[in-house]
Amino acid sequence: MSTANGSGAPRAGARDGLALAALLAGAACIALSPIWVRVSEVGPTASAFWRVALAVPALWLLVPLGPRRREPGMRVHWTLLLAAGVAFAGDLAFWHWSIKYTSVANSTLLANLASIFVTLALWLFWRQRPSGVFLIGLITALCGVGMLVRSSLDFSSTALLGDGLGVVTAMFYAWYLLAVKGLRDRGVSVLTLMAVTTTLTALLLLPVALASGEALLPSTALGWWKLLGLALISHSAGQGLIAYALAHLPAAFLSVSLLFQPVLAALFAWTLLGEPLAALQMVGGGVVLAGIYLARRGSA
Repeated sequence: MSTANGSGAPRAGARDGLALAALLAGAACIALSPIWVRVSEVGPTASAFWRVALAVPALWLLVPLGPRRREPGMRVHWTLLLAAGVAFAGDLAFWHWSIKYTSVANSTLLANLASIFVTLALWLFWRQRPSGVFLIGLITALCGVGMLVRSSLDFSSTALLGDGLGVVTAMFYAWYLLAVKGLRDRGVSVLTLMAVTTTLTALLLLPVALASGEALLPSTALGWWKLLGLALISHSAGQGLIAYALAHLPAAFLSVSLLFQPVLAALFAWTLLGEPLAALQMVGGGVVLAGIYLARRGSA
């Protein structure tokens, strides 16, 4: 018995360590996505389309590698799948435009308000009353948002519009998370869910990108490499690593990845794009992160 325990504990510890490393690596991959968008040679909606379109083949190739178990029929859940696709398309489109108009730090922080909107939706539509800790977190986050908006006045003339689009992004992402939760509760696997919703998102974004009049194709080979980085590193690898990690770690670790992403995104923008971080912006960002953390603790 002692031998089994002695050999089993290190294996479990090694697996947990690998899962935590995957969680942090996945957060880092996703944090790079606004950098790819900012340096892209195509328009915001077009980059959102290529982000998912180029990721579709990789995701479908990964589906057979997932756990082998009976999947529920996709036709049974077509309404939720379509809802997830529409929500994710709105999330990406609005976020990419937000990145173009405001700072990477602001757009990423505001998009992470999604977890707060999830709890508000559960309160308004499903009558799940939030705790007092959530309400304190909500007020704290709103104070931080006020600081971010104030800092935007000194960033550029379009920054306030970008901040507003970041909040809309969070609403769409909250809708996406609720749809995904419904699908997961019905037994749809993570890889199948990602492959189907990514495909639907690409199909929805293509006509929008065409109608927008944006540059749809990059003009250089380097432009294609940037889009591949967005699709394969930030989308496929980032989402896949986090999905793997959360299968082996407590759900509370999701908060770590959500809080880690905007901090890394701001650091990447500072080091790679030379995007300055104002004192009020850093304080406001810290207040927003504290509010999100409290809100998630209060809605757990």
